[in-house]
Amino acid sequence: MSRTTRLSSSLLRVAAVSGVAALTLTACGSGSGSSSSSSGSGEVKVGLITKTDTNPFFVKMKEGAEKAAKENGVQLSTAAGKFDGDNAGQVTAIENMVAAGVKGILITPSDSKAIVPAIEKARAKGVLVIALDTPTEPESAVDALFATDNLKAGELIGEYAKAAMAGKTAKIAALDLAPGVSVGVQRHDGFLKGFGATDKDVVCAQDTGGDQAKGQTAMENCLQKEPDINVVYTINEPAALGAYTALKAKGREKDVLIVSVDGGCTGTQAVKDGKIAATSQQYPLKMAAEGVKAVVAYAKDGTKASGYTDTGVTLISDKAQDGVASKDTAYGLENCWG
Repeated sequence: MSRTTRLSSSLLRVAAVSGVAALTLTACGSGSGSSSSSSGSGEVKVGLITKTDTNPFFVKMKEGAEKAAKENGVQLSTAAGKFDGDNAGQVTAIENMVAAGVKGILITPSDSKAIVPAIEKARAKGVLVIALDTPTEPESAVDALFATDNLKAGELIGEYAKAAMAGKTAKIAALDLAPGVSVGVQRHDGFLKGFGATDKDVVCAQDTGGDQAKGQTAMENCLQKEPDINVVYTINEPAALGAYTALKAKGREKDVLIVSVDGGCTGTQAVKDGKIAATSQQYPLKMAAEGVKAVVAYAKDGTKASGYTDTGVTLISDKAQDGVASKDTAYGLENCWG
């Protein structure tokens, strides 16, 4: 074999090994469920870390970030947990993004408390960290929060349910998220505040993880415990649709009021179809777009976003109630996500 042939073979082997290494680095999220990037013409790098990459809410959030990154000529890297609650995956994503030189990180924390040490390390290195949708605990652990006012979202559906009941005695079931998750706590508390009730007025409370199948099981359990339930509060629309399925199986779907939060397209259509009475619509695309713009401003002149920015919430229902501001499902479907 000639020297040229041996050299060519060696180069091919090196190239092959390098290619495998590159693919391994790209594919391995080191604990995060997904990782991708899109380059702009500028050198500013922005990271987006969501709870998962399958929930339509976070898919829309990613779309908003990608569009804003393209418009502002910055490079966007994205990552997500393998499942809702994957704190370890989010910690690894933060570490990887800091090492890659991002100027700012946008994150929807899976665990509002456990993620704080990783965020503090990133901020100590000069990285702007903005929470989207879900606040950290404490909220001051990040530079800023861009999110729905989840307490207000809950209040709106609570006020609606109270008006819709028109003085009837309410037997309330609460299909919640999970213990200690700030978004779930705020929506639950907001609903009770809007309804003028307390936890003592809730005849059955079950955690659903925001999952439709678990929502159905939770509703079945509640109906066994208290067959006369007539108001159902749900953490989100998948849980609401699960509740509707359980109620329909018992022939109760027309005499139980279901209210929810999110404003996804499937959920908003369910309001139009009469399966859900009302929902509070939020806007994930706006959260992410505003977050990217904030990082761009920080990179440009050092201006730091701070405090809480309310990205809006609208009550959606086709059966308006006196004294409760709302918009119909035509508006909701024009502005829904997913």
